Amino acid sequence: MTDDEANGGANRARNTTRSREANRRAVLRGAAAAGAAVVWGSGSVAGRPGGGRGNGPGGAPGGGFPPKGITSYGRSVDLGSGSVRTFTTETPSGEPKYHGVEFDRAALEGLPDAGDLKDADNRDEDDKYQAGGQATEVHFKQSLQFFVPFPDAELTPFTFLGLNWNPGGHFGGAGAWLKPHFDVHFHMLDPARVDAVEGPRLPPYDTGNEEYEPDSPAPDPDGEVTETNFDYDQLPEGYARSPEPVADQRYITDMGEHTAPADAPELPDGPGEPGTPEAFDNTLIQGFVGDAETSRLAFVEPMITREFLREFDGNETYEVPQPQAYPHDRQHPTEYGVRDVASKDAVTVVLGGFEQV
Repeated sequence: MTDDEANGGANRARNTTRSREANRRAVLRGAAAAGAAVVWGSGSVAGRPGGGRGNGPGGAPGGGFPPKGITSYGRSVDLGSGSVRTFTTETPSGEPKYHGVEFDRAALEGLPDAGDLKDADNRDEDDKYQAGGQATEVHFKQSLQFFVPFPDAELTPFTFLGLNWNPGGHFGGAGAWLKPHFDVHFHMLDPARVDAVEGPRLPPYDTGNEEYEPDSPAPDPDGEVTETNFDYDQLPEGYARSPEPVADQRYITDMGEHTAPADAPELPDGPGEPGTPEAFDNTLIQGFVGDAETSRLAFVEPMITREFLREFDGNETYEVPQPQAYPHDRQHPTEYGVRDVASKDAVTVVLGGFEQV
């Protein structure tokens, strides 16, 4: 492995069995001019009449989303002035269609700010499993965190939702993600395994020179990764690890290591340059958990600003870039979407397009 590869500058898995668009913002099932948005169910799609709000691809024949009769809901949690709940949709034959998260529109209002979370009285408890979540600190910023199971889908690896409301954003990407946003983790591991992850620090599969000082989000010029057992075959196509000066921040409490698409518009153009948080609205992170022996792809995470969800009207579907090797032998999502559900005054974030690996 070259030094450049270890630093994450060019380390992306090359998928030799599956043709994928180069840009993770490629909108599926439609053609669009460069930079244009394709919105399903909001008038027209690539010159063709749309099917009406909430009746785009994958919806129930009579409209409505998620499809009635084949969708199971998880428990609801309290967020802002509303609530959030998980759901799983399977065909009558047991084929997975969706794992999703439904936000009441009211849940996007009345949210706690960083001061509220810092002063919360449940910071030392395990309330992230409860309806009100847990106030905590992740990525050196205040966050409200929830762990919520998904209804079972036997043919997928997904187990639970890890949802974080970050009122001041969080560090990473040289300041790229400092806008208020939600981290929507679709986890593939048992909650207890994820709950045991501690950070920020070097991942257990990375070895450093012990000169890191992980008490600050500032880059550490003296830090150096001397050895790694990271499984690059599981790194999705087009994704990169965080650069070496912040390698001591790769492993985050209750989450793991986050890798980002190299083409995300909010990320710096080069080493030493700042991120552009005003360009951030909807970026798909994919993450890893592991031990000293190796890493494994462990979560798929749409990271979405509150502003984006507040203003969202329609149905957009994006690809989930794939790795060369998978950590499981079940069905894996090839797309994720954001969908307005006007009939419920709600908006959903959904994994779909499941394919057998």
